[in-house]
Amino acid sequence: MKKTSLLLALAALTLNFNLQAALLTIDTVTVGDAGNAADTTTYGAVADVFALGKYEVTIGQYTTFLNAVAATDTYSLYNSGMATSLNIAGITRTGSSGSYSYSVSGSGTRPITYVSWFDAARFANWMNNGATNGASTETGAYTLNGATSGVSFTKNAGATWWMPSEDEWYKAAYYKGGGTNAGYWDYPTQSDSAPGNAVGGAANQANYNNGVYSVTQSSTYSGTQNYLTDAGAFSASDSAYATFDQGGNVIEWNDAVTGSNRVTRGGSWNFNATFLPSSHRNGVDPTVEDGYVGFRVATVPEPSTYALLAVAGAGWLLWRRRKVTL
Repeated sequence: MKKTSLLLALAALTLNFNLQAALLTIDTVTVGDAGNAADTTTYGAVADVFALGKYEVTIGQYTTFLNAVAATDTYSLYNSGMATSLNIAGITRTGSSGSYSYSVSGSGTRPITYVSWFDAARFANWMNNGATNGASTETGAYTLNGATSGVSFTKNAGATWWMPSEDEWYKAAYYKGGGTNAGYWDYPTQSDSAPGNAVGGAANQANYNNGVYSVTQSSTYSGTQNYLTDAGAFSASDSAYATFDQGGNVIEWNDAVTGSNRVTRGGSWNFNATFLPSSHRNGVDPTVEDGYVGFRVATVPEPSTYALLAVAGAGWLLWRRRKVTL
């Protein structure tokens, strides 16, 4: 009994160490109902359970990423628009190549923008490789090896963090859940009606321009106004799987290819309502970086407590067998 307790304690310490080694964590939600039917649009069918970022990757999270891997910034993961575009700012960079450092300006819980598909894929690789200082951005979920253009890159087998497939993104946004033939909403706010855009706790709202900007409730554009909203600001407007801002705030990269472009979905703070519904699909050059585009990441579902105990128990049995063998 003492040995079992000791091994479980050591396993817990090891897990804790590994968690502490990572520089950030990302809140995810489990997207179940594996094997669900596709929508009439042909999108949304996913064979397996997966997890998706509850929120878009934030300015604060991307700043941590930059400080971990971009002291030299070989792959131009930082765009100066992250600081100079006051509509979305941002992140500031100081120092010179080899010793760059990055800091958040304003609220770090707003979504990151000015990221290309390749920036997002490198973030996924970094997460896949432990989210530690110096972890590789070039292999893992995607084998990039310096690439900054093209659409031939696909998710590697065994990836633990990745850019969501279009079906994964679509399902998390629009599927009603509760079975494999539950049907789909038109909007990612659990509604078949276009949302309003009032920030706060009212249902069926999103950050987009419906004649007025969501943040200011004014039709007048200002070059000095930040128009992004914090993660979860529309607290009663989540999807059926409890993701937020899959409609509005920023459009999001996914893993799909259309011609020479990558697919984006979801609408943005400066776009109108036509970008929000499930029927809207947009192709964007994967090198594009602008103040309306961001991303979220997908991962394997988190194991239950029982699964962890089973793993710990299996480890004890293996250790015991090895001890007897020796």
